[in-house]
Formats: sequence, C-alpha cells, structure tokens
Amino acid sequence: MTGYTMPKGFLWGGAVAAHQLEGAWNEDGKGMSVADVMTVGSATKPREITNGVIPGKNYPNHDAIDFYHHYKGDIKLMAEMGFKAFRTSIAWTRIFPKGDEKEPNEAGLKFYDDLFDECHKYGIEPVITLSHFEIPYHLVKEYGGFTNRKLIDYFVRFARVCFKRYKNKVKYWMTFNEIDNQSSFNNDFLMATNSGILFKNGMGDKEKEAAMYQAAHYELVASALAVKEGHKINPDFQIGCMINYSPVRPLTPSSDDVLLADKFEQRRDFFSDVHVNGEYPNAVEDYIERNGYRPDITEEDKIALKEGTVDYVGFSYYQSTTVSSKKVKPDELTDLQEAIVENPTLQRSDWGWEIDPEGLRISLNHLTDRYHKPLFIVENGLGAYDKREADGSVHDPYRIDYLRKHIEQMEKAVVLDGVDLMGYLPWGCIDLVSAGTGQMDKRYGFIYVDKNDKGEGTLERSKKDSFDWYKKVIESNGKDLD
Repeated sequence: MTGYTMPKGFLWGGAVAAHQLEGAWNEDGKGMSVADVMTVGSATKPREITNGVIPGKNYPNHDAIDFYHHYKGDIKLMAEMGFKAFRTSIAWTRIFPKGDEKEPNEAGLKFYDDLFDECHKYGIEPVITLSHFEIPYHLVKEYGGFTNRKLIDYFVRFARVCFKRYKNKVKYWMTFNEIDNQSSFNNDFLMATNSGILFKNGMGDKEKEAAMYQAAHYELVASALAVKEGHKINPDFQIGCMINYSPVRPLTPSSDDVLLADKFEQRRDFFSDVHVNGEYPNAVEDYIERNGYRPDITEEDKIALKEGTVDYVGFSYYQSTTVSSKKVKPDELTDLQEAIVENPTLQRSDWGWEIDPEGLRISLNHLTDRYHKPLFIVENGLGAYDKREADGSVHDPYRIDYLRKHIEQMEKAVVLDGVDLMGYLPWGCIDLVSAGTGQMDKRYGFIYVDKNDKGEGTLERSKKDSFDWYKKVIESNGKDLD
C-alpha cells in the first residue's frame, strides 16, 4: 500500500476521442471531418492531409476500433475496472454532417443518448469534449476553418444542441481539446485539427502566425459563448477548458534561458488565461497588437470573453518542456518549436516523448497558483509497443511503472500541496488510433484491441496486465499502487 488515499468522489477513469475509436465514419448520416482525410503515418513519417478521400489511401480513422458498434462491451470492461468517469467527445459531424446546417442529425444524437445511458447503467459519469480534433471538413474547405468569424455561430449552435439534448445525462463538459497546441503554428497537423486551417504552399511564418491568432480568438469567443449558453440550459453543468500543459524549464540558469522560458509560457498559456480570466494577458495583448495579428476583435467579443469564463481547467500531461536561448533569443521568439531542446536528465519513450513524472506535480502546482480553479487531469499515458501472447495475455510492466510514478506525483500534489483535483483520466484507456501518427501500434490502453497499422486484425479485445493493476488502484482510491 504505497499511495495516498484520494478525496471522496474523486473521478478515476479513462479518456478517448470519438474520431480515434468510433469508426463508422460515414454511417447514419455522419459527415466527413478533417480526421477522415488524414492518412496513417509513423514516428518518422507525418500523416498526410489529403484533398478529400482518395481511393487507395489508408485512412485509419474511418474504421478505427469500431467502438460505434462495440461500445456496450467496451463500457462493460471499463465498468469492470471500476471507472467512475469516461471521457470521450461528440463527433461534430454526427450531429451536423457539414457543420453549417440549421437542423441536427437525429441518428447522431441518438447514438450518444445510447452511449451515455450505457455509461450511467454502470454509474460512470460521461466527461464530454465538444470539439476534439475533428472539425467538419466542409467548414475547412468552404470557410477556411476558424479563420472565418461565421464558425463562432456554427460551433455555438452545435454546443447548444448538445447541451439541450444531454442536459440530464452529462454534467462535465469541455469546449475545445488542447486548444493551446496551435501555438506551434508551423505544425500543419496541429493547425488543421485545432482550427481547421490548411495553409497554402508558400505562406510565410508571419502569415501563418497571424492566421493562428485570429482563429484562436474566434475559438475563444465561441467557447465563451458556449459556456454562457450551457449555464443557462443547466446551471449545474461544469464546463471547462482543455489544454495540453507542459511546464517549461530553462536548460541553464542563465537569465536569457529563464526569460525565454517565461516568454514561451506566455505565448502558449494565453489560451487558458483567456478561458479563465476572460481577457488577454498584457504581454500577449501587446505582442498581438504590435504585430497586427488579430485585426478583428469587437467590444461584443470582449464582453463575451468576460461572461463566459470556465468552471475548471482540464488538461493533458505527457511531458515537460526544456528551452534554450542558444537557438532563439527571448525577444525573437515566434515559432515556439525553435526554442525546444532535449532535457539530458530525462528518459524518452519509443516515440521520443520525454518521461517526467515529477513534471505532473509541478504542473498541478503551477496551474493551481496561476488560476485558482479546480483542475482535472483528462489525459496522461504512455504510448508503447505491446506484444499479445498466444494465450491472449499482454504483459505491460512499463505502462504500469509509468502510470504508478505519475499517480504518485499526482497524489502528492493533492495531499501535500493542497491542489483541488477533480479526477484522473489516463489517455487511450482502450487501444485506439493515435492522433499524431495515425498508428494502432502506438498503444496506450488497459484493453488491447487486435488491429495493426495496416488495418489488419480481428478487433478482439483483451485485458492487459495493467487492467487488473488499475482496477486495484481505483478500488483502493489510490492507496494501492503496488
């Protein structure tokens, strides 16, 4: 018995996203999302974003793990582990196939009715993200994604329909998944999935950065208006933001490195600053104004941001970030990726992600001190190669070790540091398609799904060793981490 007991009502569970596991990409009236035009990639080969669906290409999200037809058995397995909460998303294109329709698709709404009912059957609280890397492709091609102000109304309409339909079935909501990812504006994948922006060949950094800041503003306004609508529909809703948080540390104690780390955090964390505080922080506002990066902001927008602040901060934690001014000076920082260097003190995963359990405790303390809001860990996990034995067993001690070390740090933050934490939902609780690479072989789950990167397999589900380990953790409310 190695851990601390967590507070009563702590939400243990797991997290997924609709486009990464549902499949059924064109069934029951569902439209095409940006995730449906992304091919399979790898750790060294980026996913291709194609112009529509091209015959002969491998689009792993089309079938994924067919959760759409297997959800009852999968939820039963999660209930066996003792889940108190299950995070997933509502596929925007199941509800509004093109994104700009006036009336929703009833078949899509009914699917989530049935899914949430299945969760409640086992006492599992749904935790729902409205936009999780799957903006309707029609909105991308026809409107330019969130570079167009019209998308504010389309998103709010989508949110309003979901809030009204599920007002008695879902208590915990988040608006945009990892909205701060697009601070890396030179990453085509992040820009396409977050904002629906497909940059044209030849666009320079200045043009890309300007598009990101304007689109981000429209998303922040859309989120604030949705929060306000949700609270009208059900005052008991808990509606949060969702960020990809990675505490930033300087490579050396030099003043340039320390200042660079501060500047890096300012540029990335302004998304959650606006979500929580309802206004842009001074440093980022000055940067945007000085560069003319957000020409369209109205007084009505500013009021909306103030009136639609979030109830909690949901975040993913996978790794910390280390920066060095040898590559870029603090006052020259634009593309954040240019500042990042490897931390020589940390191990790395098979996909090159640094492993830093103590960074989770640091994150919880930083976010508490910055926002004074309840926090919710809605993603954390290890992508790894798993081997399924002839008897169906999967031995994954590396995953147990990773999660144990992170949970230990999480519990210290709660018990020793006074962090107000709502729950812990590790990512990919059942194997699914990786968002970044499109792979199945990059596995996170407690439940193994028989399918590989080529799309081959039976889809049979198997329990990994981590399944029974996590079940013990939940049963003991975090006390038993052995």
